[in-house]
Amino acid sequence: MGSMGDDDMPYVDVLLVGAGFASFTLLNRLRKMGLGVKIFEKGAASGGIWYWNCYPGARVDSDTPIYQLFDKELYEDFTFKERYSGGKELRRYFKHIEKKWNVEEHMEFNKHVDGAVFDEKKHQWVVECSDGTYTACRWFIPCIGFAARRYTPPVPGLSEFKGDTYHTAVWPQHGINLRGKRVAQIGTGASGIQVIQEIGPIVKNLTIYQRTPNFCLPMNQRQLDPKEEEQKKANGDYEKAFNETRKTFSGFTYDFVEKNTFDDSPEDREKFYHKLLIEQGGFHYWLNTYKDMLFDQKANDEAYKFWRNSVLKRVKNKEKQELLAPEVPPHPWGTKRPSLEQRIYEVFDQDNVEIIDVNENPIIAVEANGLRTKKGLVEVDTLILATGFDSVTGSLAQLAIQSTNGGTIADHWKDRLQTSMGIAIPGYPNMFFLYGPQAPTAFSNGPSCTQFQAEFVEAAIKKCIDDGITRMEATKEAEDDWCKRMNEKWDVTLFPKAKSWYSGANIPGKRVEPLNWAGGMVEYTTSLHGSLENNYQGWHTDKLKA
Repeated sequence: MGSMGDDDMPYVDVLLVGAGFASFTLLNRLRKMGLGVKIFEKGAASGGIWYWNCYPGARVDSDTPIYQLFDKELYEDFTFKERYSGGKELRRYFKHIEKKWNVEEHMEFNKHVDGAVFDEKKHQWVVECSDGTYTACRWFIPCIGFAARRYTPPVPGLSEFKGDTYHTAVWPQHGINLRGKRVAQIGTGASGIQVIQEIGPIVKNLTIYQRTPNFCLPMNQRQLDPKEEEQKKANGDYEKAFNETRKTFSGFTYDFVEKNTFDDSPEDREKFYHKLLIEQGGFHYWLNTYKDMLFDQKANDEAYKFWRNSVLKRVKNKEKQELLAPEVPPHPWGTKRPSLEQRIYEVFDQDNVEIIDVNENPIIAVEANGLRTKKGLVEVDTLILATGFDSVTGSLAQLAIQSTNGGTIADHWKDRLQTSMGIAIPGYPNMFFLYGPQAPTAFSNGPSCTQFQAEFVEAAIKKCIDDGITRMEATKEAEDDWCKRMNEKWDVTLFPKAKSWYSGANIPGKRVEPLNWAGGMVEYTTSLHGSLENNYQGWHTDKLKA
């Protein structure tokens, strides 16, 4: 970190990193407590991941009425235009927040945090940025999410390609014209699916290199009626929806039904599946279904069978049918996050779209003018890497934040991922992180998760101030207990049967372990607030010596 500086070093009570949903939620709450709050954002504008997500087709997978901050002051004069908003619309929303809450004085853009060290004499963090500046703060809160470190696969010869190469995580803000181009794309995760939908109809040909089929769900996208939405606001429907998210497993407005798959007759089961998948769309088929679907293999098989039949009706090419919806699934249905789609299977079925299974035909090398497998060379003008992120743990682990016990967060996680309730780490006093590892994160509606975590952080800081406490650190016992509970919740599900970014299996050489809390939002928030009871039972606390 270098010199700790002196009393002339800029000081702020709370330093937030990242200008997304979590930071804005905390900013408004903490400044109302009279605290000085700053946000450092490495990008040139607010939006968090929605500043960076500007690849073709980028949009949310949560209904937009709940994909926003839970604040009437914000939604009373802002209405999203679509059920699932795209990147431009979300950036418009963040501009609205900036103006409505007058946050300009709290923001610093193009400000990249490199690391931090805790000053035990002052009970403060000293945070270093890449521009060489230092800032001191009592509370240090990285809100950088789970997808801040992109992953580029070790494909031989990647640097030899003479055409244009783009990664969906750092797509050029000005956009790219791919009309009439020969395009290759590696990856069919969430960003990959959205890109394929958009560019498939306009490129000359598109070759997709697929490792595992994405079990996509119909988005059922639609325009929102402004008058209808205003009426919902007046009726209190928005507020009811926000309150409903507090009671559900994943922070959506719906939950698993209180019956098992085989409690219904085959006919009733078929009707129920049809309602969820076709009529309602979105994540209803995943998170509003029978309560045993993610726990019992036979129940899961039924869900996969219905989903597969729906796909086969849309894909005519027999070879592509087996690649996209194989008779024997590579993993239980829903144990990898399904992407929402609008027309993906029709695009996959186009004659100008080819799918190459890299399990059968791995990429031997990228050459100057294309990609080679044992099937031969596919010549392309443009290569798109839709290969995602070193998800969940990669964001925090890349920062040089020093533990009071020595080492960094990456060192702390060398042998296992370990946190206290997915919000704090022993050795890192006065530091919370939101929407990261061992929280509901990837199993949740993002804004709901960050809202509930922010409420806890607000409560914890307020309690510390009221009690005169200046140092608050998670206990090792709390961390060990949380890791034990993480594994217990994970092991009773079908999730361990899938090689996914949920467990780190998307990164070669990365340890496979549960990265997200699989016990649901209600139990999670109860655990958070319970840790403050009985004289801060999950924390070590101290007061600055006079």
